[in-house]
Amino acid sequence: MVKMDFGGVKEDVITRKEFTVAQAQKILKDEVVVSLGYGIQGQAQSLNMRDNGVKVIIGQEKEGVFKKEWDKAVADGWKPGENLFPMEEAAKKGTIKMYLLTDSAQKAVWPKIKATLKAGDALYFSHGFSIVYKEQTGVIPPKDIDVILVAPKGSGTSVRRNFVDGSGINCSFAVHQDATGKAMDRAKALGIAIGAGYLFPTTFEKEVYSDLTGERGTLMGALAGILEAQYNTLRAHGHSPSEAFNESVEELTQSLIRLVDENGMDWMYCNCSETARIGALRWRPRFREATQPVFDSLYELVAAGEETRIVLEKSKAPDYRQKLADELTEMGNSEMWRAGKTVRELRPRKQKKQE
Repeated sequence: MVKMDFGGVKEDVITRKEFTVAQAQKILKDEVVVSLGYGIQGQAQSLNMRDNGVKVIIGQEKEGVFKKEWDKAVADGWKPGENLFPMEEAAKKGTIKMYLLTDSAQKAVWPKIKATLKAGDALYFSHGFSIVYKEQTGVIPPKDIDVILVAPKGSGTSVRRNFVDGSGINCSFAVHQDATGKAMDRAKALGIAIGAGYLFPTTFEKEVYSDLTGERGTLMGALAGILEAQYNTLRAHGHSPSEAFNESVEELTQSLIRLVDENGMDWMYCNCSETARIGALRWRPRFREATQPVFDSLYELVAAGEETRIVLEKSKAPDYRQKLADELTEMGNSEMWRAGKTVRELRPRKQKKQE
């Protein structure tokens, strides 16, 4: 590990420089890694490992609602009967079982997957949900296997996209149970194999607490809510949909957030007007003070298991998929995001250089 300074706090991280893909291949050479589920994370992590020379097989049901994922796996070059199998059959073949189903699906199929576990196997997660909230999920692994985690800090789409462009995506990793003495090496090797830019240590509990808070907070819930609130205020005061969307969303996503990505928030401020800097610095603490109690409450509900209870309860409802589709359609059909569709269509396209 390399000790790095994160804002004055020293942390140990692992990069591809000191833990290479070749080392990961060596550690995993006698393993059969099986991805249980070919959803967004399953697809990305499996393809990245395959491209990195790791032996991977896919466990995916192919009937009914699962046919889409099965067909997607076939389209990606996985061959039925060779490295693509129904889930239980694949699980029996694997020595490292990557449990990449949705959290509610992990609870539902756990009895079947548990029956395939052999002494010395590893059970791999990309989220601490099932293990940390075991009272709700019933996922309690036997004592004679390794239980490990590698959690990419981004969607499966980003995991694959960043791998293809060579940048990698940051991941946390953890060992919950080390039955074989090689759980840590397995976790590190898998993290590098799936394309981590760098790996930082955590625990299953810290991973799920931070992840659930982040998703409901600045990454998705808070971001969407704040953008909608500003857009609504501008529209209420007579600004056009185009102007309101550009000032609320487009400038953020197409300009300012890219500057933050390059060198940080302070650098972005330095590359904006004096008027913008003065105003933003004055309003920053007001927004922080207004939202701090909301974030504190959110974290408490996550730690208490209330958020996970709601997830498991809602996702098992027979009409869950339809309700989800209805909510997303309502969001997409709002004036703000309809305006956004038009704005995106009006973005100048890169022109090919003439010979």
